[in-house]
Amino acid sequence: MLGTPELIIVGIIVVVLFGATKLPQLGSGIGDAIRNFKKGISESEEIEAPKDSSKKEEIQKKESD
Repeated sequence: MLGTPELIIVGIIVVVLFGATKLPQLGSGIGDAIRNFKKGISESEEIEAPKDSSKKEEIQKKESD
């Protein structure tokens, strides 16, 4: 387990590596990534491939537009 001195050292290293101005952007980026990951896991819908070729053609048309 990390104690207070270790956390302070890690914090200083992070500030030195990324700079104080980039930390808010880094934090929001990590937060968005975690949020999207949780959202993706919690969705119960699975993407199913169309079974007949007419639906495949329709989907391919929509994707190419």
